Amino acid sequence: MNKELEMNPNRVVAYLGKPCSEFTKADIVRYIAENGVRMVNFMYPAGDGRLKTLNFVINNAAYLDAILTCGERVDGSSLFPFIEAGSSDLYVLPRFSTAFLDPFAAIPTLSMLCSYFNKDGELLESSPENTLRKACRAFNEVTGMDFQAMGELEYYVIAPDEGLFPATDQKGYHESAPYAKFNEFRTECMSYIAQAGGEIKYGHSEVGNFTIDGLIYEQNEIEFLPVDACRAADQLMVAKWIIRNLAFRYGYDITFAPKITAGKAGSGLHVHMRIMKDGKNCMLDGGVLSEAARRAIAGMMELAPSITAFGNTNPTSYFRLVPHQEAPTNICWGDRNRSVLVRVPLGWAAKSDMCRIANPLEEDSNYDTTQKQTVEMRSPDGSADIYQLIAGLAVACRYGFELENALEIAERTYVNVNIHQKENADKLALLAQLPDSCVASADCLERQRAVFEEHNVFSPAMIDGIIKRLRAYDDATLRASIGGDNEKMLQLVKRYFHCG
Repeated sequence: MNKELEMNPNRVVAYLGKPCSEFTKADIVRYIAENGVRMVNFMYPAGDGRLKTLNFVINNAAYLDAILTCGERVDGSSLFPFIEAGSSDLYVLPRFSTAFLDPFAAIPTLSMLCSYFNKDGELLESSPENTLRKACRAFNEVTGMDFQAMGELEYYVIAPDEGLFPATDQKGYHESAPYAKFNEFRTECMSYIAQAGGEIKYGHSEVGNFTIDGLIYEQNEIEFLPVDACRAADQLMVAKWIIRNLAFRYGYDITFAPKITAGKAGSGLHVHMRIMKDGKNCMLDGGVLSEAARRAIAGMMELAPSITAFGNTNPTSYFRLVPHQEAPTNICWGDRNRSVLVRVPLGWAAKSDMCRIANPLEEDSNYDTTQKQTVEMRSPDGSADIYQLIAGLAVACRYGFELENALEIAERTYVNVNIHQKENADKLALLAQLPDSCVASADCLERQRAVFEEHNVFSPAMIDGIIKRLRAYDDATLRASIGGDNEKMLQLVKRYFHCG
């Protein structure tokens, strides 16, 4: 059997005996008929970054065939701010490759993510999912390579503090129970996400933990494996939906908000990327970072000011992007350096066979570790529109291949020190800063919008809508005016608590 199918937790994959990328309508119908499924859900992302749901009861085989083939109408003006009520009808069509059994439904239900189509039966230009698809296609056309991504999904679990085995404040990284209270909740989330098709790398408790008004706030993270960028976005969307639904069952609250209060760890949505060709990772060349990787990094250095418009979309985002909180503030990159914007994580370039060293009974593994090398963008957070964010990163990486001076940009923006230490103040002074507000991000996107609109990736209407929404926050001086006032910070966080 194909190793990708062995032990696969997705019940639809396991039953059909084929990878989800090969699912057909006939497969979906067979699974439904042979497994007692009585309902079908269509799910699709809207302008607020959340998944919406349309429920269908299976009246008969003919009706099932109709909805799978023709989809259904939805009111686009209620889903996206850029669609006028006078021409708001859109179609949603299921993508069979995304099918999963709903883990929360009392009635057996098969759910699928959908694509949006306009009145002419064409993919909606301005839909987030299609924007990402176009960004990946443009990347391939320019570079001849494929763009892959994966996310690190950070969130806080919030529940009454029972006072038992208190965790050490801001020392929750990889903590075990009983000091970490929500490990079992996280692993249950991971199990459900995997059953829904999410390819998970690992999960763990994160740095942040504190109490406010008798409530414990514990930070957790679920990190994914790199896959095709469109699929990576789908997996993150479903994961957020699952985490929230399971939390609701347990009576917990969940927030992906970028900042909770001053002096405590905020939650990011770090995105790792790699460039592939014919199944081979192109991020390394001879054990060192390849020219292709450095070009992609250069593109992100150039467009970093406007990427915050996709990845940091409410005022609390900019309270996270401050020095000394393991969040970036300046436009630079480096190896294994958590003070930079784009980090090249520790790779497996060492020549030693660590598995055999740890386990002397093992033979030589001869494992190709080059596949594991990625680069990580550290500025985004949970307020991001996931599809727009990954599309923006794909555009930026593509742009690096179109810049004549890309390698010079990469060289100039590289740092190998902690830029926030006093002895490195001279280096810090040479680096450009990230925007400090939604308004500033909107201004940066306005200046750089042409790059995102090239190759017909981001529609002008979408860019206009993003700029308008960001400017409406009118937060140009908000970070300075609130400062370290925790009470005002909590009021702000409450307003944007359920972002993304």
